[in-house]
Amino acid sequence: MQHIIDRFISYVTVDTESDPNSDTTPSTEKQWDLANQLVEELKAIGMEDVTIDENAYIMATLPSNVEHDVPVIGFVAHFDTTPDFTGANVKPQIIENYDGGDIVLNKEQNIVLSPSYFKDMLQYKGQTLITTDGTTLLGADDKAGITEIVSAMEYLIQHPEIKHGKIRVGFTPDEEIGRGAHKFDVAKFGAEWAYTMDGSQIGELEYENFNAAGAKITFKGKSVHPGYAKGKMINSMLLASRFVAALPQDEVPERTTGYEGFYHVTGIEGSLEETTVKMIIRDHDKEKFEARKKKVAEIADEISNDFMEQFGEPVAIADIKDQYYNMKEKVVPVIHIVDIAEQAMKELSIEPIIKPIRGGTDGCQLSYMGLPCPNIFAGGHNFHGKYEYVPAESMQKATDVIIKIAELTAKKYNG
Repeated sequence: MQHIIDRFISYVTVDTESDPNSDTTPSTEKQWDLANQLVEELKAIGMEDVTIDENAYIMATLPSNVEHDVPVIGFVAHFDTTPDFTGANVKPQIIENYDGGDIVLNKEQNIVLSPSYFKDMLQYKGQTLITTDGTTLLGADDKAGITEIVSAMEYLIQHPEIKHGKIRVGFTPDEEIGRGAHKFDVAKFGAEWAYTMDGSQIGELEYENFNAAGAKITFKGKSVHPGYAKGKMINSMLLASRFVAALPQDEVPERTTGYEGFYHVTGIEGSLEETTVKMIIRDHDKEKFEARKKKVAEIADEISNDFMEQFGEPVAIADIKDQYYNMKEKVVPVIHIVDIAEQAMKELSIEPIIKPIRGGTDGCQLSYMGLPCPNIFAGGHNFHGKYEYVPAESMQKATDVIIKIAELTAKKYNG
């Protein structure tokens, strides 16, 4: 397990934060640092056909070691980290034989990781936890997934007695800003199905996710001297406030769970003459998803209509764009690929937790691009912030699941 810990730390200490405001792929130049490191490591462990394209998409092959035909399967993870919290100068802390109590991440700033708030920690008592130092995120999302895929491939290469078909691995940039699969060459990857290693706690197995859209609502105002503004001034910031207040107040991330969808305002920026509201729209149900998008447009239109006579043109313009869709539609017809993963977990004494993803992965888009792609746990908790942690044992178990899936797939298609 120390080998897995060392590999994981070698990844998370490389800053790979992506940037939604960039038009390049990858969105940040620093993502190349880890991408190039991974290419060399894949070659070093003995993978074949290791490639990296002009957009930093990495692919590699582990050839089959059986005579019979086995479908080509794949494993996918992303190497960027979220721009929501800094990923620069990550200094992981290793807590061996966790005692179930508080973990002081940063004494000077009084930052404490406590099971009184994060109750999931208690299920890892006695294990080795890897945490942040309280000033950065950790990057287990999704460098834990990369660690597990590389470690599993290395193990299979070193243990040829474990029989498997051809396996493809793929590592992507920019997943955290919704572009991870945008330039993924499914035909070149050449797998019949794949698994993203991008879930959270041990046992997670997911093939349902949100339908997702992003929205930018622009509010136009009129600037007039406040002393003479009656009937003339339009304050775009107040229009934006009215819009936010008109959204269903209980249908937000902090008040929803399970299959419940939400509206989530992610940013507001503006002045008297122009204000923009950025938000995301999520729902598992396609009809409810469409209704949510319609609701946003209707609120904007209502505000515009109220000022049309005074302003002469719309004062609220909603630009709504779909981001990804629920992979369930593409995975259910080939549900055996979920069954194989579930069986792998059970044979390893891992209780499968089959539930919908309240988010998305590269697998969501890949499934609609012709590569059905359920999601498997990578082991981390509290992603995208300073309280992020991952049990080393969970990364080991995820590695074992990959190996077992490869083995079970070869057995399933043997005669």
